[in-house]
Amino acid sequence: MAGVRQFDEEAVLDKAMGLFWKKGYAETTMQELAAVTGVQRGSLYNAYQGKDALFLKVFDLYMDRFMEGVVQILDQQPISTALTGFFEFVIDSMTAGEPTRGCLTSKTALSGEVIEEPIRQVLQKLIDRLEQALLDRLSRPEDTAQLMTSPAEAARLITTFTRGLVVMERVYQSRERLIDTAGMLVKLLLGVAAK
Repeated sequence: MAGVRQFDEEAVLDKAMGLFWKKGYAETTMQELAAVTGVQRGSLYNAYQGKDALFLKVFDLYMDRFMEGVVQILDQQPISTALTGFFEFVIDSMTAGEPTRGCLTSKTALSGEVIEEPIRQVLQKLIDRLEQALLDRLSRPEDTAQLMTSPAEAARLITTFTRGLVVMERVYQSRERLIDTAGMLVKLLLGVAAK
């Protein structure tokens, strides 16, 4: 029937996500996406009008899943447990797979010479959502009292720190080192409260 997709869209998006995550946005071709999803290239074009639109759809799914996990973990008590759990979640995401898959956001941001505007906007949207989720949690009165800086500064610092973790994972390939380093930041942010 015209206009009706003849494939399981979520399964296709999951398979495409795996390929984008492995190769990066710039290095992934429509032919490879067709092969990995099992959907003919013409059908993918008809459904998504090209690689950019397919990636944006994939990234929206990734972002929603990632942020759902982040918000759930940040709701833990006390704040030291929430932040430790947050870093474990982020680190587990980037160290999954063999070889480790890294971070889809950072891999996309660093692939190719120039980030096309719609792609840059969706990457920024995820980072902004991450910072806002952290700010929401850190702005609770009982948490603000424990911070060594303002909630806004802490949220920005943590968000930026996660990008640096991606690079350290690529270089050291040590989950333990990442967890240890994240623990140092939690202690610095919370001062004596984290001891």
